[in-house]
Amino acid sequence: MDFLYHIHIMTLFPDVVGDMLCESILGRAQERDIIRIDCHQIRDYTLNKQKQVDDYPYGGGHGAVMQADPLYQCWQHLCDLEGERVHTIYLSPAGKVFRQADAKRLHQDYNKLILVCGHYEGIDQRFIDECVDEEISLGDFVLTGGEIPAMAVADAVCRLVPGVLSDPECFTDESHWDGLLEYPQYSRPEVWHDRRVPPILLSGHHANIAKWRRKQAILRTRDRRPDMYERLDLSSKADRKLLKEIADEEAAQEDNVPLTTE
Repeated sequence: MDFLYHIHIMTLFPDVVGDMLCESILGRAQERDIIRIDCHQIRDYTLNKQKQVDDYPYGGGHGAVMQADPLYQCWQHLCDLEGERVHTIYLSPAGKVFRQADAKRLHQDYNKLILVCGHYEGIDQRFIDECVDEEISLGDFVLTGGEIPAMAVADAVCRLVPGVLSDPECFTDESHWDGLLEYPQYSRPEVWHDRRVPPILLSGHHANIAKWRRKQAILRTRDRRPDMYERLDLSSKADRKLLKEIADEEAAQEDNVPLTTE
């Protein structure tokens, strides 16, 4: 069967990864045959009777390295199943940091992916050189294996596939889609621990609500992610008006701050 999107995950822990990605939204999408996420046990592709997939590193050092051949045999089997070489990603601390733009790109440019989960001290560079098309990292930190990053990438990409979410606005309104962090969200009750929902959200005036949300998204991005804010295009007439409102409001707040003496 041809799925709108098919992801293969090469891992030493297929049950854990597979169970997680078969729940909730992604699970329902798989039940409807919109997407398919298959996890493959790398140990099944080794010729070693003990199912060994790692060995000591050449040159010495601590730990072990995942061997090239079990990885290659698994990878080649998946490409044979698909009838083509499949775009392959190795989840690695040395990779490019994953962004929403990468999720968009992977969704738009491919309908199949192979995600490779490393362990130990990493994987044999020769497999990377021969089979891996790109390396992706979740950030400037190290995990014990590639399963968590693989699940994150699979989730971020698959939720963009048409039909996985009920409406495109489910992701186009969220953080990072257009370079902004998402505005604050509120639900019932109207008052909780003496904290009230902003009155504008109770007004029913959709244009004013949209304006408030845009302003809050701009403020949140400016204050929390100045690196993202610097890249924003806020040159439209509506945004320039919002920026002036923000500046006027903040100036008024400063004028009302009582002087303090030491």
